[in-house]
Amino acid sequence: MRKSTLTFILVSLAFYVSAQKETICHTDATDKFALLAANTKFNRDHPSPLAYVHESEAGGKMIKLPAEGAEANAFYLEAKKKTNNWVFVFQEWWGLNDHIKREAENLYNELGNVNVLALDMYDGKLATDPPTAGKYMQEFKKERGEQIVKSAIAFAGTKAKIGTIGWCFGGGQSMQASLLAAKQAVACVIYYGQPEENLEKLKTLNCDVLNIWPTQDQWINKSVIDKFEANMKLAGKKLTVKSYDADHAFANPSNPKYNKEYTADAFNHTIAFFKERFK
Repeated sequence: MRKSTLTFILVSLAFYVSAQKETICHTDATDKFALLAANTKFNRDHPSPLAYVHESEAGGKMIKLPAEGAEANAFYLEAKKKTNNWVFVFQEWWGLNDHIKREAENLYNELGNVNVLALDMYDGKLATDPPTAGKYMQEFKKERGEQIVKSAIAFAGTKAKIGTIGWCFGGGQSMQASLLAAKQAVACVIYYGQPEENLEKLKTLNCDVLNIWPTQDQWINKSVIDKFEANMKLAGKKLTVKSYDADHAFANPSNPKYNKEYTADAFNHTIAFFKERFK
């Protein structure tokens, strides 16, 4: 009796594990990254950001964008002279906080004459601790994300040349936005974010991708990057991977794992990548 019971338990456990793997394997890129929010260690690897208040010196301001369902929010830095060059900036899992507004303004200052739009993917919600950030990331709906990005594309206009960039949660959203932008997409930058794994979707990508990858990252790890490189090659798309001997979130100044030297180097490559494709 005990033996049969033990056998039943082991078989049931094996079935459960198999089902879990199957679910993760067939989850799309956005949902797959959201699954990490339930991981305790993933939460520990994201200590609360340092307090920071951003005061824009370039005239950046929060605006509302017409969107399906509800208006979308964005931090907008308008080019000094009319241009069709646009960069969409995507937040970490904390939300559109002042750290991201500062990154958006850094890009604006370094790229020259460009419009920068940092999108609020959480519709006004901000997290200052890992449990809340994890909750918001798990609650995020890809359909709402698409509505927000489409509102930004409409705001930029049909002639806009769109580059995208994001970190962590936003890294994956950067890729999804470039896919949505279709022929208007000219450049995509991903900082330790979940890449798209669907080969058919990657075949529709219109732009080159720069992937900033810390080799110590246990979440967007070597297996994920190797698969991404292989898929991009099969899709006939150009991918540049800049790797650093650092950990996840190394480019976040409010993170204890912040690496100033590597962050500066990655930023320089990012600026060069955008400039070349905005010509």
